[in-house]
Amino acid sequence: MTTSENRTLGFSEIFAASCRIREHVVRTPLLESPVLNDRLGGRVLIKPEMLQKTGSFKFRGACNRILQLTPAERCGGVVAWSSGNHALAIAAVCALLEIPAHIIMPESAPRMKIEGARRYGAQVRLYDRATENREEIGARIAQAKGAIIVPPYDDYNVMAGQGTVGLEIMEQCRELGIMPDNVLSSASGGGLVAGIATAVRTLRPETSVYSVEPAGFDDLARSLASGQRLENATGAMTLCDSLMVPTPGALTFPTNHALLADGLVVNDVEVRVGMVNCFEHFKLVAEPGGAAPLAAILSGKLDVQGKVTVAVLSGGNVDPAVYSEIL
Repeated sequence: MTTSENRTLGFSEIFAASCRIREHVVRTPLLESPVLNDRLGGRVLIKPEMLQKTGSFKFRGACNRILQLTPAERCGGVVAWSSGNHALAIAAVCALLEIPAHIIMPESAPRMKIEGARRYGAQVRLYDRATENREEIGARIAQAKGAIIVPPYDDYNVMAGQGTVGLEIMEQCRELGIMPDNVLSSASGGGLVAGIATAVRTLRPETSVYSVEPAGFDDLARSLASGQRLENATGAMTLCDSLMVPTPGALTFPTNHALLADGLVVNDVEVRVGMVNCFEHFKLVAEPGGAAPLAAILSGKLDVQGKVTVAVLSGGNVDPAVYSEIL
């Protein structure tokens, strides 16, 4: 898939992905807390993707993409780069299908994610964010091994797999006899929120879908406002290790620009509050990037009073020491 394409993701691609991966993924529930609803004055439901295989939504997109490899492509294996969750997902799907996996991860990635990818049998190549380029490393490995590159977000099959989260949200809301006014999803390259927005707004155009990013990495929010892809300033840091990308994806941005209502931004303090509230009200472990949508709601970045709002908590792969300190 080349980055020269400039189209929006199609609902038919998400529906096909849902059929393709159904037997391999977990249909995560929608949960709510009456105490939290009373506090916020609206109905807030969470979609806990930390309960997905490998602890994040990334398993969906990886599964949809890799299941479509030809027998010859499977022999060459898969190359992927990721700060953690995509790496875990690729490693797990490749282990399931007995395909070689080569993963490029930053040295600063959480140790549990690095070791997790290795436990699935992947060959992990660590790199220095400041001095090395993960795409260049991946291209060299792919050429040497005859492997297929599966990027973390800029691939329509990956985006379609992530979009099954949105399809499930609408199915589950219908089962509950409600329809969402708002849906929030964290964003790094934008593949998850693009897939969700495509599914949700195809089935209910009046629902507003929002991206949520950490301060310093709000490239999508700024890009949505300007109408063009913007980059983050170098040197920024955030607790949300899974949301640290320099600019929105070339393939994801057209869909997000067409469908998102706005981009919301949270700081590290607000993210910590979101993580704590996820534990207190739902007894679930959310990693920093996964808790960002709940953090946005709790910090008043969006008015949820009298409305039905769904927050997608994208993952729960956080180092125990970091999580303990935050609690």
